[in-house]
Amino acid sequence: MPVLVTGGSGHLGANLVRRLLDDGQAVRALERPGSDNTALAGLPVEWVPGDLRDYSATLAAVRGCDRVYHCAAKVSSGESQVREIAACNVVGTRNLLTAALAAGVQRVVVTGSFSAVGHEPGRPSDESMAVDPFEPLLPYQRSKVAVEHECLKAAVEGLDVVIATSCAIVGPNDFKPSRMGQVLLDFARGRLRAYIPGGFEFVAARDIVQGHRLAMDKGRTGHKYIFSTAYKTVDELMEIFERVTGRPRPRLRLSPPVMAAVARVVDAVARRVAPHAEPRFTPGAVRLLRMQRHADLTKARTALGYDPTSVEGAIEDAYADFVRRGLVRRQR
Repeated sequence: MPVLVTGGSGHLGANLVRRLLDDGQAVRALERPGSDNTALAGLPVEWVPGDLRDYSATLAAVRGCDRVYHCAAKVSSGESQVREIAACNVVGTRNLLTAALAAGVQRVVVTGSFSAVGHEPGRPSDESMAVDPFEPLLPYQRSKVAVEHECLKAAVEGLDVVIATSCAIVGPNDFKPSRMGQVLLDFARGRLRAYIPGGFEFVAARDIVQGHRLAMDKGRTGHKYIFSTAYKTVDELMEIFERVTGRPRPRLRLSPPVMAAVARVVDAVARRVAPHAEPRFTPGAVRLLRMQRHADLTKARTALGYDPTSVEGAIEDAYADFVRRGLVRRQR
């Protein structure tokens, strides 16, 4: 029976589909009208038309599948497009889980976000920490918290669903590209003029794919597992980018308060001029970097046998893939 993958044209989905095909599994992918599916071009994938916000189309997509990987999401670090983010992420997930239960799907793995995990100063975040609703949360963060609630509701109704929580993904097959992929491209092209200190948890594309496979095979119903490769500061990332691309890092290292102020102005202007565009740097993105959150991987390691690789290797793979596709020229 085929495995359904939603969001197959995204960074995670493109890598997951390739892994499933390499494992000899038949893959069905949801083809949303107007979506750019270049990431899966030429692969032996069964395409089914539909939008997750349309329940009847979603039900048709899951019928005949025994397993589902729900990777589709509207990702944003901005404050606009609140209704679209909620519709794509929350309503879309609710429709998929309801359809999976009705169609008799054996198990669903839903991609979660590290931004929907709670945070306590001085302590790495684990699966038991709840997000503080009184903190300033981005619309995307709120939507991913609601997605987890939808998963728990579906588990109570009898659906076998597991949450695979992802951190910031780095790696190949990044066609759209992702925010981190665009930063690497800008760096490699000499267009990254400045950066700010801070840090975040990053996960190699191969590792988050492995995490999803482990969650599907070994995860407990209703549980979530955090998957990361390593915490890296922005300065450490710049050092890796230098080694991989052969280019020097930007000379301008802005202080976070200055960048936060600039981001607020740019974000306010962008929301008026281009409300549907995704800004490069937003106040929310700066805030997340300044928090310097670490992840506790104990649960994924002990319960699933998760064994991450390296962030630098993932960046090397991402850069080599960009070079192969002609998006950047390798330095001598």
